[in-house]
Amino acid sequence: MHCLTFDIETVPDVQLGRRLLGAGDLEDEGVARAMFFRRFQETGSEFLPLFQHRVVAISVSLRTGSEFKVWSLGDVDTGEAELIQRFYDGLDRYSPDLVSWNGSGFDLPVLHYRALLHGVQASRYWETGDDDRSFRYNNYLSRFHWRHVDVMDVLAAFQNRARAGLDDIATMLGFPGKMGLKGDQVWETFLRGDIKHIRDYCETDVLNTYLVYLRFQFMRGHLDREELDGELNRVREMLGASSEPHFAAFLAAWNESESG
Repeated sequence: MHCLTFDIETVPDVQLGRRLLGAGDLEDEGVARAMFFRRFQETGSEFLPLFQHRVVAISVSLRTGSEFKVWSLGDVDTGEAELIQRFYDGLDRYSPDLVSWNGSGFDLPVLHYRALLHGVQASRYWETGDDDRSFRYNNYLSRFHWRHVDVMDVLAAFQNRARAGLDDIATMLGFPGKMGLKGDQVWETFLRGDIKHIRDYCETDVLNTYLVYLRFQFMRGHLDREELDGELNRVREMLGASSEPHFAAFLAAWNESESG
């Protein structure tokens, strides 16, 4: 079994914003403010259309064989096109089950637009059974197939009005929830040049998503109690063996939440 949990972090595509707004002389921060303001005027929300998001981090966890690991693709200097290509290359290599939180509503459509922009190929991801019959009734693209499990969407019974946030559900289950940042702070962190902080935050979101997914797998009968405890302990062991401060903080918060 290959299970790949993923999350992305984005900032405004100010290069596109300059063209859309005719704001060639503005610095990046000013362009972003103009983009947010225009969007607020149009919709009452500053949240930009998905095609106006630029990917600055993709973090994943991989559960395969006896291993569990979490990392961010590339490094702090890796460009958007290479990050996206690496993500899709992983699907080509492993054909993993994908796990996300709101991946169907945000992460994957953003990746679609940005892959289109950069000319990134992703043949395995777009397979629907023409070349591999096993993908005909279980592919990444169908909302109701299991090769990609959007945990938020599934738990909400595919009803928008029933959706909940990752932070709330993780906290409800005794997991740490959001740590270090929140989504609306990514842009200002990016402006400070602190990509490492963004990547660390993205990795803790992946951890929360995977832990909630394990509880979902137990609920649907795909793990028994002993297997669930074993998978949770596997995550704890990875965190405890790491020298990364954000993993140590995540484990400490998890222990504190459980003891409380």
